Formats: sequence, C-alpha cells, structure tokens
Amino acid sequence: DTQNRIMSPWLQVDLQDRMEVTAVATQGRHGSTDWVSAYMLLYSDTGRVWKQYMLEDNVGRLVGNVNPDSVVHHKLSQSIRTRFLRFVPLEWSPSGRVGLRVAVYGCAYRSYVADFDGRSSLLYRFNQKSMSTVKDVISLRFKSRQAEGVLLHGEGQRGDYITLELHRGRLALHLNLDDSRVRSSSFRMVVTLGSLLDDLHWHSVLIERFNKQVNFTLDRHTQHFRTKGDGDSLEVDYELSFGGIPLPGKPGTFIRRNFHGCMENLYYNGVNVIDLAKRRKPQIYSGNVTFSCSEPQLVAATFQSSSSSFLLLPAPAPILEDLSVRLQFRTWNPDGLLLSSPLISGQEPCYLILQISSGRLHLTHQTSRVNDGLWHSVSLNTRGLQIIMILDSEPASTIQLKNYLQPKDKHYFGGCPVSQNDSSCLNPTMAFQGCVRLIRVNNQLVDLLSVQQGRLGSYNQLQFDLCGIRDRCLYNFCEHGSQCSQTWSSFSCDCTGTGYSGATCHNSVYEASCEHYRLAGSTSGYFFIDPDGSGPLDPIQVYCNITGNKVWTVVRHNSSIAVKVRGSTLQKPYVGWFNYSASSEQLKALVSLSDRCEQRIAYHCRRSRLFNPWDGTPLSWWVDRRGEKRTYWGGFQPGVQQCSCGLEENCNDSGILSYKEHLPVREIVIGDTYRLGSEAMYVVGPLQCSDDKFLWNAVSFYQAASYLQFPALQVELSLDVSFYFKTASPSGVFLENMGIQDFIRVELSSPSAVTFSFNAGDGPVVLTVKSPVPLNDRQWHWVRAERNVKEACLQVDQLPLRIIETPPDGHLRLQLGSQLFVGGTATRQRGFFGCIREFNMNGVNFDLEERAKVTPGVSSGCAGHCSSSARLCHNRGKCIEKSSGYMCDCTNSAYGGPSCTEEVSMSFERGASVTYIFQEPFSVIQNRSAAVLSIPSQYSKTRDNMALSFQTTQSPAMLLTVNTLSQQYVAIILARNGSLQIWYQLNKDKRPDVFSPIFSSLADGRLHRVHIQREGKDIFVQVDLLDEEVAHAGSKGFIGCFSSVQYNHVAPLKAALLNRGSSLVSIRGHLLESNCGALADLSTSVSRLGKFLEMKTNVINQPDSAVIGGVVTAAVFSTLCVLAVMTRFLYQHRQAQRTARLQEKEHQRSLEAAYRAEFHLHNSMRDSMQEYYI
Repeated sequence: DTQNRIMSPWLQVDLQDRMEVTAVATQGRHGSTDWVSAYMLLYSDTGRVWKQYMLEDNVGRLVGNVNPDSVVHHKLSQSIRTRFLRFVPLEWSPSGRVGLRVAVYGCAYRSYVADFDGRSSLLYRFNQKSMSTVKDVISLRFKSRQAEGVLLHGEGQRGDYITLELHRGRLALHLNLDDSRVRSSSFRMVVTLGSLLDDLHWHSVLIERFNKQVNFTLDRHTQHFRTKGDGDSLEVDYELSFGGIPLPGKPGTFIRRNFHGCMENLYYNGVNVIDLAKRRKPQIYSGNVTFSCSEPQLVAATFQSSSSSFLLLPAPAPILEDLSVRLQFRTWNPDGLLLSSPLISGQEPCYLILQISSGRLHLTHQTSRVNDGLWHSVSLNTRGLQIIMILDSEPASTIQLKNYLQPKDKHYFGGCPVSQNDSSCLNPTMAFQGCVRLIRVNNQLVDLLSVQQGRLGSYNQLQFDLCGIRDRCLYNFCEHGSQCSQTWSSFSCDCTGTGYSGATCHNSVYEASCEHYRLAGSTSGYFFIDPDGSGPLDPIQVYCNITGNKVWTVVRHNSSIAVKVRGSTLQKPYVGWFNYSASSEQLKALVSLSDRCEQRIAYHCRRSRLFNPWDGTPLSWWVDRRGEKRTYWGGFQPGVQQCSCGLEENCNDSGILSYKEHLPVREIVIGDTYRLGSEAMYVVGPLQCSDDKFLWNAVSFYQAASYLQFPALQVELSLDVSFYFKTASPSGVFLENMGIQDFIRVELSSPSAVTFSFNAGDGPVVLTVKSPVPLNDRQWHWVRAERNVKEACLQVDQLPLRIIETPPDGHLRLQLGSQLFVGGTATRQRGFFGCIREFNMNGVNFDLEERAKVTPGVSSGCAGHCSSSARLCHNRGKCIEKSSGYMCDCTNSAYGGPSCTEEVSMSFERGASVTYIFQEPFSVIQNRSAAVLSIPSQYSKTRDNMALSFQTTQSPAMLLTVNTLSQQYVAIILARNGSLQIWYQLNKDKRPDVFSPIFSSLADGRLHRVHIQREGKDIFVQVDLLDEEVAHAGSKGFIGCFSSVQYNHVAPLKAALLNRGSSLVSIRGHLLESNCGALADLSTSVSRLGKFLEMKTNVINQPDSAVIGGVVTAAVFSTLCVLAVMTRFLYQHRQAQRTARLQEKEHQRSLEAAYRAEFHLHNSMRDSMQEYYI
C-alpha cells in the first residue's frame, strides 16, 4: 500500500534521456476500484529540483479518471523537454485506493549545451570589421543559478548595441539602433520579460527583429515593440559575446556580472554558435566553457501554509554552547517566522526568534526588505554574550546579551506545530510561506530528502525538492496603469490616482459624458469624463456647459486668440497647430459618443486668396482629425471649396464647422499673404459636442424568439456590462454568450430578482440580487454585472451590491463564443419581452436601434413618456409611467415639486440643527471577510457623493458631518476666516486628513453651492466660486440658510421638512422653511449677466474705435432690452409656479408618501445606527 509507506505518493518515470514530451495519459488499476481522479505533473532533468507543469491560467491540477478502465489523455499546450516525470495523485477513488497506469508521448530531443561557470564566455567573431543587419533572429534556451548575469552582448562604434541579461531574476533586452541620443536615459530602450528565472529550470528565448519592429519572446509570452532612434539597422563591431561582456584589451576581465548556468541550442541568424565552439572553429573563442551542463545538488522545500507549515530539526550532536544557523529563503509575504529556537535559561523560557515583519527581517535589528521573491541568504551565530546576524552582503548586525544562553536540542523552521503542549516553540507572527534551501545548523548541511523520507525530524504542509513560488504580478492584471502588489497566494491593485476603481482598477470613477453629470444634478463647470468607460483610454478634462435641458461638452486648445499671418507663400506656408487637452483617440471617442459636434472658425483676410482662381488650387486649408486636408470653411459642407464670402481677395468670414467626422481642427495652413499689404487673421474656437446619442438608444422586444446578435468583444480577463431595462414580463434573458464550456448570462430570473451567471472553467457561478419590490413594473431599472480575475459582482438600481471572490488558483480566462445575444438566447428560449437601452460592454456602446432595423421581432425606441430623451424629471428624480401620463418620484432627490426642480431650503437660527439617522443595510463600513458580500453602493467605503447649498455670514460654522459607530467621520465646516474645510477621519488610529479647496471666505451672505465626490483616496470638490478643530466649528453651529442638501441618495433636509414626526429625523432649535435658494438664483442670474456683459465689453479692444464703440453701444442696448424681458419673464414664471404649486398640492403629497413610509419601515432596526448631522 503506497499510502501507508509514504505521506505523498507518486509514480516516477525515467525516460533514460531528455525527450520532448507532448502528451500524457492515465488509467486506473485493471479489475479494481482504484484510480486517480486528479493529479499533479512534475518534471526534472536529473530526478532532483522538480518543476510543476502548469496549464493555461497557471492551473496545476490535471483531471484524471472516473473509473479504472477508461483512458484520459492530456495534450500539453507547451511541450516539455525532460528526462524524469513524476505523477503526484491529489484525489483518488472514494471507494478504493490509489491506482495509476500512465503513458507518455513525445519524440527524441537533440541539444547543444554549454556550461558557464560565472567567469567564462563565448566570443563569436565576424569575418569582417563590423556586421550591419536589418534583420536578426536570435534563439537560445538557458537555466540560471543566479538572478544576475549577461547572456548576450554586442556593440558598435556609432552607438548601436544589443544586450540580453538577467537582472533581479527578470530578463531584460537593451537595444539601440543608430541613436545619437544614446546617452540620454529617456531614449534608452529596455524591455523586460519574466520573473523568478533563477529557478534552475530551462527557459526559451527568441528575438526577432526587422528594421525597427521587434518581437521578444520568453517561454510562451511575447512582447512586440518598436525601437527608438532614426536607424533601421543594427551595426555591431568585431564580435558578439555570450555569457559576459569582456573588457577590451583585458582578457578575463568583465564589465558586468557574468552568466552562471547553462545555455543550449544557441543560434544567431542561423549559426549554431555552441556547435562551432564544440568543434573549435576559428571564429569562436571559448574561455572556460564546458559542453555538458553541471547540475547543482540543491534541494529546496516549499512551506505551503501560512498557518500550519513547520519543519522541526534536531540539533546535530554534540550540542554546542554556541549556535550557528545558515539558510536561503525567498517569499512574497510581508510576515512570517523563519526560525524559533528554544534556549536554556535560568529564568523564564527564552527563544531565539528570526522572523519577517512588514517585509523586513527582524532579530531585534531591522534589515532591508526581503519579501521581493528573490533568494536571500541569512546566517546567525551566537558567540558568548553576542548574537551576530548577516543578511546577504549587508554589514553584520550584533545583539548584546545580558546572560549566557545555551541552545536546546531542537530547532523549528517556518512555524510551530498547531497543537503544542510544551513551550519548546514560540511564533509571534504568521507561519512562513515560501521556499527554503541550504539549511546549515552548526555548519552541518541538513539533508532535506532524509526529512521527506521520515529519517530526520518532522514536518507539516511542506513540498520537497520543489520551489513552488509564483509571480502573480508578472502578467499584470491590474489595469489602467495601477500598481500590483502580491503575497504568496494573491495579488492586489492600487488604483490611487488612476481615475479607476475596483479589484483590478477596471471601472472608471467618472461619468461617460456631461449629459450624465446633468442627470446627476450637477451645474456648469470643469469635469473629468471617460467616454470609453472601462476601455483603454484615459479620462479627459472638459468644461460642461449645462443650461436647462441643453448640455455642451467643451474641449479647449492652446490657441484661442486671433492670429495674424503675413509673408506666407504656397512654397513656404504658415502652419498653425492646435494642441487639445485630449489625444486623438480620446477626441474620436468623444465625437463618436456625441450626436452633434461643431467648431467655430473665423477667417479674415486682405489681399489674400483662399484658392487660385485659374485652376482652383487651394492656397489655404485646414487639417482634420485624421490628418487629411480640408478646403471647405465655416458655413459650408464638405466638398464645397469656398467659404461663405466666396473667392474675393478681401474676406471677412465666420461660420460653423459641423461635419463631426472631420472634427476637431488639427492644423490651419495659410499660403497667400506675401504681397504688399496682404494679411490674414484666423480664430478657431474650442470643440463643442452635445447630446449623448447612446443615453437613450433603446429597443423593444415583442416576440419571444427575437434577439439582437452582435460580434462578441474580447472579455477573457475583464468583463463589465451595464444597461437599463423596462418590462412587464416575470422573466427573460437580457444577454448571453456561450462557449464550448464557458458562458455568461444576465437574466430576470423572477419578477423581483436579477441573476448573473457564468462559468470560467471552475464550474457555474451564480449571483442574484433580490428586490423588495417587483422589477417588472414597467419602470426603468439599471443593471451592472462585472467579472474579473479577482471577483464578480452584480448591482441592480440602488440595491446592495453582490460580490463573490474568484478562487485564487482557478481558471482566469473566459473562453466564449464569437456571438453575443441581447434580449434572448441562441436557442430562442426564455426570450425577453420589454425594452433595453444604453447597453454598454467594456466601455463599448452598442447601437441597438441600428441593429433593430434589420431584426424581426425588435423595434427601435421604447414607448412611453419616460423613454424619451427629453429629461422630464431633474436632479436625480425618477420618471414613473402612469396610465395617463407620468409622475416624478423625488424620493432620492434633494429637490421637490412636480419635476424635482424646486429647491428645499431651511433657515437655521443659533443652536438649530437637523440629525438624520440611517441604518442597515445602509452601512458605511463593510466587512469583506465573507466569500459573498452584500455592499450598498450608496454608502460604499470607497465612495461619497455630497452636495449642498448654503448662505451665511457666520464663521466658524458647522455645515455637515457624517459619523459612524467605528469613530470615523466626514465633516464640512467653515473655518474662522470663512474658508471651506473638508475633514476625513477614515482611520481612527491616524490623524484626520484636512482639505482646503479654496481659501476665500464663503461666509459672505451669498448662496454657495458645494459638490464633493470621494473615490477611494481621491477627492473632487466643485465650488461655485473660486488649525481650527472640527469640534470648535461644531460648537458654533450654523446660522443662515441651507438649500438642496444631498449625501449620496439621501436628502436629510427634505426629510426634516416632510417627516418631522419620524424617529429617524431629529430637529433641534428653531427652523423655518425658506426659499433662499430660489431668491439667490434670481439675484445671481442678474449679477452674472452683468459680469458677462462687462467681460464681453473688455474683450473687444481693437484700434477701430468708432466701429467698436457702435458695436458696444448696440450690445449694451440689446442686452438691457433682453434683461428687461427676462425680468418680466421671471416674474411671470414665478407667479405661474405658485399657481402650479397649489394645483399640484395633492399630487405632491402622494409622491412623498412613499418617502415617509421608508422612515417608519426601519424603526425597529436601531442596533447599528449612523448619524448625518447638519
């Protein structure tokens, strides 16, 4: 019985020589109930230093048999060259024992090998002085004993060079082609691949270059890049060196550390370099190179568990008074025990503890960081009253003892046994997770194979003759430039400063367009938008001009003033460039998202022509986004070669460029201002776009078998999909994509539940969000599903977010089909009845309406008032369809009224305040310890959204605080000088962070609007105008007027007015309902109009004073007339609002009834309260 003889049974196959293995097969024991259902495959050249074969996605578990007689084949995706194979059973027959028959498939493998001892190299000398090539192919295989070493080097006198070297266990390629700026570090080309390459195993390298284009391949991963500089050829003088960089004129002297290890099958442009060296050809110089690979007898042990791994070794006899311990280790974990050795002391128990803490090695002295995945060597020596520790090549650290301490007869490495009755082991931290080798106790090398075979010491949760460390950050799954960090079993992404959030920094924290900011209640200002969402493009900063129901997205450039041009000819034309605050790709995404884009261009000329009147040759033109020449000007469409004032020599023209596929203007070229008195002047305005054309891109499904079919996107590693739906049906599939085994599906599984299910190779995973109210209520509902290599999540409307973490060593890639089905399935079953709009996947907007035009059973658009693009409900109000019209639900809005546009204001006297208490499930702080989490988005620990308007003359003053039971808080105050301060206390063990966005006083009696958003560690503040403690400001309270207070989706001021009897709202002091917000808007609109008039007057400052004076007079007169009309209109509009308010009184009460019910629904849930204090 193999299981009784050895703790970890295996079956080892010796192929007698190195072979190329392409497949394996397994079978159970004939005529029995014994078989292996899962196993691990190891391989080795020598029967020592094993490596585990990994499938794609770094899955090391191979599926075996389910009965004793069937044969299960595994074709290896990457063949392996090896002599020894070891099959290690992981699971076997539940009713029998381990039974295994194996077959191995492959072919013979021929190898030319060279061994480099760290002081040797091969020199391949050319037949001519220098070799200049436009195409190179270099291939080799290597295995290294060290993390540093040069594999290949060549250089030329003009500055060309190529170097391939190992640096900190990674493979780096340095390449330069005829670059005169070679000494500038910013122009040096370095490309890095791989990690942990000093693992004593073979790795394949292929370098292919044609001109500037280079393909650099390590094992199965390839990186494509282009070289810098002007040259296309690589010029190398005299020779190429392999294994080191010899110093010219000094044989045996090298510039950098030489390679220590073996190379095989080394080819340079078809030349077998090792074969030439082995045959002692004259073009090869081989210094101290042998032609067989020496194998070091190093046995490593892998400590697998951070809680239970340990290695107990007895002290070698005789036990000395002094102790000497040496070992090598490598790990990613920041904490772990390396050695716990009990010492004999006359007093209480004493231990010699060597541990890793916060990434640094500790005895009592702190050393450099050691959790970098590299091998580190540490030695401990006790000499009398001293303990001496040496790490790598650092200076020794010495600890002075008070008493003599004698070591006992045992030493624990990596951890302590879980059940320990005596006090022979102490572990103040976690168990060590990593690899250890070359353990020496009192200068005697520990035989780890004897430990494995049970002849020496004892152990738990160890793998022998194998280092199982992996670099989980090697193929970076962290997106958008975020930083990856890792431990032994997982990785994490730091999204700080990227503008993205989520487990892999996949989700943009910004809205896709200015239209979305308007729908969220924002006013005009500068915003970051992300037109491609989670796509590869970075966010861009734009100005959102929000006026009523019209929104313009404005992208400015570097030349907005008028430019005069003289002395240009067609041979030497004037060229003006426009640099926008966004790249060409970002501008293309913005234009594609917008329904309309335009750009104003003004062209004024004297004795200058746009075209040659004889042959129509353009003399001036502009260049579009794609770099193409355009000869039409403002007021005309493409193809018309003139401006609105024709071909006259004198022109004064201004117009709009509105063909958006050509926008924006990148260059303007003027070539006819060389004659006497000839000149031209141009002004190009900013790019302006309006109307998000995908926001209301909707379709209706009215047949059960209908669906929309789209080509599938690349979503192997990251997938996010979002959309709105509206239906009366109890169930239906929103989308589906099926592969051979993998799939994704989002569906309405019941009238009140949405389900997101998928399979990435580890079995089906299902996430469900259940709503307390039916979702088939003919109202719009929002759905967002995401799956990445770290987790999957599902959100519906404002319901709690549902999250499930992916298994750490599971399959990473979704292998899906080529077709995505929206509104149904490929089998035409469980189709969706209803409407879907704004369908977006991985930042790509799907044009549902266009596809519906050619699809039976689906129509463009969606019936109903709330389905139109016209915004009927404002400031986060929700449009609800009624049988004879619609109504606006203002529950989640800080505003009231029929359209959620009426400000809710309240005047505060001294000592007055409003406290709003919210409860679970609206928890501010979340616990992510469970595998499946329920996280409400509106109170996420990484996100806040606050907005309020206020008017006061008091400072200091408390405006708003949010407190939690865990002593965290957010506070918005006015300091003594009236400036705005934002206090964040997110970690009770640290001092609060204080932000002062503006330093001018806001306690000026005017109405101010403040909007604050927090995404993780990033805070964005918008104020309409651009150390006192929080407690002091709070003690002063607030005297003045508040208007439209919002925290995420909660409106506490409105709740205080409408729910004075609720137990969740408490009011202190004397408060009066006010209309300060509306009155301030009326007064500031007049003052802003005056400022606008003054600004426009100052801008015009030209020498033609008579004409300008007339223009100014006309402008002032016209503006005064407009002002009078506006004043009359505002007065009438105010009267109409009051009349409408009386007529809508009963309507408004019915709308707010649901809001009151929400408060009384939670009266019994007071065990986990948080307060919202104004």
